[in-house]
Amino acid sequence: MAYEFCIKHNRPTESAMIPLGTLCQLSAVICKETAKGMIPPGPAPRDHPPLVTVALRSNNLPGQNGLPAMRWPWSPTSEERDEKKIPPLADVLSETHWSHYRDPRNIVPVVVLTGLTLSIAALYRSYLRRIPQAINIEPRYWRRRSLFGRVTSVGDADNFRLFHTPGGRLAGWEILPWRKVPKTSKELKEKTVHIRLAGIDAPELAHFGKPAQLFSKEAFDFLNSYILHRRVRAYVYRRDQYDRAVATVYVRKWLLRRDVGLQMLKRGLATVYEAKSGAEFGKLEERYRSTEKWAKLKKKGMWSGNKRDYESPRNYKTRTGQATQSA
Repeated sequence: MAYEFCIKHNRPTESAMIPLGTLCQLSAVICKETAKGMIPPGPAPRDHPPLVTVALRSNNLPGQNGLPAMRWPWSPTSEERDEKKIPPLADVLSETHWSHYRDPRNIVPVVVLTGLTLSIAALYRSYLRRIPQAINIEPRYWRRRSLFGRVTSVGDADNFRLFHTPGGRLAGWEILPWRKVPKTSKELKEKTVHIRLAGIDAPELAHFGKPAQLFSKEAFDFLNSYILHRRVRAYVYRRDQYDRAVATVYVRKWLLRRDVGLQMLKRGLATVYEAKSGAEFGKLEERYRSTEKWAKLKKKGMWSGNKRDYESPRNYKTRTGQATQSA
């Protein structure tokens, strides 16, 4: 098919053939003059001097108003479209091709991406979401999950505060700048989980006007030096009446995992918890009781004195509580 460029005046009877190079130069002149304002944009008025228009003349494409219809050189002609039965572009765009939605090449990536997104969300919710306080622990966590974090303070000989760092260093805690454990009490306010050691009862320190119990300072000093500012893992069982998470706590010492409560029993700095109800041991009650018997035989800590002078933490709380009420 032969094509030729031509120019056409606004008088439909006058047209002339020009070479392609001349056409490019003429287009540049027209653009420059239009930019200067010498040739107004838009269609020329009837009384305006003759302007030129550019058209693509085809030997077999009909035109309008004496000008040929213009198309892209690589687009098919009407005859080629009829031979190949190519539908018009407007019909192709408006038609819904359901075969695309059934094509495995389209379905598989969508299913994989959706499944991956849901899996990441579930992983974050179950293992990487930080728990600020014991009241924020969901019911599904009790007896099924553990909390890993750093001990920020020790309040008594059998409880402490834990800053939850889910995932530990693998999740960037204490490595990335925005994942640091706060240092000041103001920064830590309402951001720590209050932990109560499960299965043991330690001597009471002096507070609320009550005198300190024997070996309470020794028990507090041991717990403070054993876990303060260290990373521990707490297996939580339930929440007590003081909004503390009752848990068995482990800390690593010389690459070995140590049960904190068991270590206190072994040193005679705590007794097995003897409450009538609400005692939590996990699956360690027998081991705790056998360790307490061993400490008694070896006269460790609280068991080193005269048996007549011994007072368990449970009896001490009962006595001082009754004395406070009577006063």
